[in-house]
Amino acid sequence: MTELDFQPFDCDNHYYEAIDAFTRHLDPAHGPRCVQWAEIGKRKYHVVGGKISRAVTNATFDPIAMPGAMYEYFRGNPNGRQPWEFLVDREAIRPEYRDRDARVATIEGFGLSAVWLFPTLGMLYEELLKHDPGAVALTFTAFNRWVLEDWGFNYKNKIFAAPYISLADPDWACTELEWALANDARTIVMRTAAPITQDGQFSPFDTKFDPFWARVNESGITVVVHAGDSGYSTNGYAEDNFSSSFNGGFRPSIKGFGIERAAGDFIITSVFDKLFTRFPNIRMASVENGSGFLQDVQKKLSSTHHKMPGYFQEHPVETLRRNWWINPFWEDDVEEVAQLMGADRVLFGSDWPHIEALPSPLEGISDYKLFSPQDQKRILFDNVTSLNARRPV
Repeated sequence: MTELDFQPFDCDNHYYEAIDAFTRHLDPAHGPRCVQWAEIGKRKYHVVGGKISRAVTNATFDPIAMPGAMYEYFRGNPNGRQPWEFLVDREAIRPEYRDRDARVATIEGFGLSAVWLFPTLGMLYEELLKHDPGAVALTFTAFNRWVLEDWGFNYKNKIFAAPYISLADPDWACTELEWALANDARTIVMRTAAPITQDGQFSPFDTKFDPFWARVNESGITVVVHAGDSGYSTNGYAEDNFSSSFNGGFRPSIKGFGIERAAGDFIITSVFDKLFTRFPNIRMASVENGSGFLQDVQKKLSSTHHKMPGYFQEHPVETLRRNWWINPFWEDDVEEVAQLMGADRVLFGSDWPHIEALPSPLEGISDYKLFSPQDQKRILFDNVTSLNARRPV
């Protein structure tokens, strides 16, 4: 596995947003409704929808913890260190976290062919704005123009950044999708949540959103649902704000399971609501949501199929396996995911440079040694390469 005859394509890389990522293209008049900066004590915080966000400790990302700082923790913490000990060391922000040419050099140095690139803060702020669909549209219109300007949706065939799209405003979503397609976007990214529109909250696969999904289907662009703040409630068992996952001395909390719960519900509902019956050309990828939910999802789909004969045109697990691709956490059992979905539906991703990431993207390459050479190449390169090319009807 140390001598591959190809360079892997990493489906999960991140940038750390520039200081003006949310404001550069935002009319300042909309700042109080969308995103502003505030200084409190010696720290700067984003004010999102008029409320201070403490979703991350330092929203300027300078200084920042090293990539993969918690690698040993997620490998089972063999030395029994306290979780906070992994985050003591900080360094000045690296150029490759914010500069695309520096990132290209880093990608090449890692031995990767290309990366999908996703937001850090951008995956957290829709939840804070969800009761104002207009503010969601304003914020992410501005944010996506920054993404295009600083990173590009296809930069040198190495960096493929994704614009963020919400269904909170269905008309805006359609317009933003057309803009993304016109600018060579290969993926779009959204959170695993039921959007709140001006008419109320709906399943993302409700027929009211069909104009959007019809255009996704026609264009053949891949939709990525990425880990973020889904708004999932613990119903009182823990604090529900996103930052609570990192507070309280790292006590165990069911809040840590919210990402996988949200992904599992999103995926099941896409099948229950017959999205792929209406639009069979849609390809969806779950990235950085883990895979622990997968076996239970398939059991629930099978159980529902047996209880409701005639509802599905085919076995719903087959629909899942045809229209969904899964990127497990790097510490998950990749073989189990391949058994459940097929090796042609598994995606390799490192989460670099986040603290939960692999210290370098190919650090965990030995996890794939038990796969055949053909399946190794599918998981590490072919599958995401295929998804990265539009497949229009």
